[in-house]
Amino acid sequence: MKQLLILLAISLYGCNDSVKTISRVDKNDTTITCDTNGCFGTYTGPEFVDRDDVAHQFSNTMSSAVGDKLKELYTKGKYSKVNFSAITMTTQGMGSGTVVYSLKIPFSAVTAPCEAFTSFDHVGGWNHAPALQQRKEQLSTALMKGDSLAISNLKTTPEGLQEYWIQWKHKSTQAACQ
Repeated sequence: MKQLLILLAISLYGCNDSVKTISRVDKNDTTITCDTNGCFGTYTGPEFVDRDDVAHQFSNTMSSAVGDKLKELYTKGKYSKVNFSAITMTTQGMGSGTVVYSLKIPFSAVTAPCEAFTSFDHVGGWNHAPALQQRKEQLSTALMKGDSLAISNLKTTPEGLQEYWIQWKHKSTQAACQ
């Protein structure tokens, strides 16, 4: 499986030995790789465990990896943000007990530090409307004074996963942007 994901990474982003990648693998065969072009990965495992939506938790893991990579790029002077319109989400196997959930979160380079975003999150779930207003309220304390959240259009998969993706300027990382 790891070899397949590495080949997928090369085919999606090209082979570039100078690109640093971050990979994470957990007990449910989750792999995320991030480089200067974005983050991509796949979760393969159970949909639910004891009524807990473990497959959807892959969105949490991906959001953390994206935020970490955006911060890393920012500190290196490679200012970036997520390209919302190019995000792809796929799910296969809902209802079978095992789901394959794949995400591609691409980045766009920006020229100025205050055009960049260094925090990333989501709100969503399977077969229900995402609680966007509640998430906006939760994230409001993370914003710098006068800043606002950048929120994607609703992304959906044919099997019913719905997500809004959210980015903003991190208070301490981008403190100079206040």
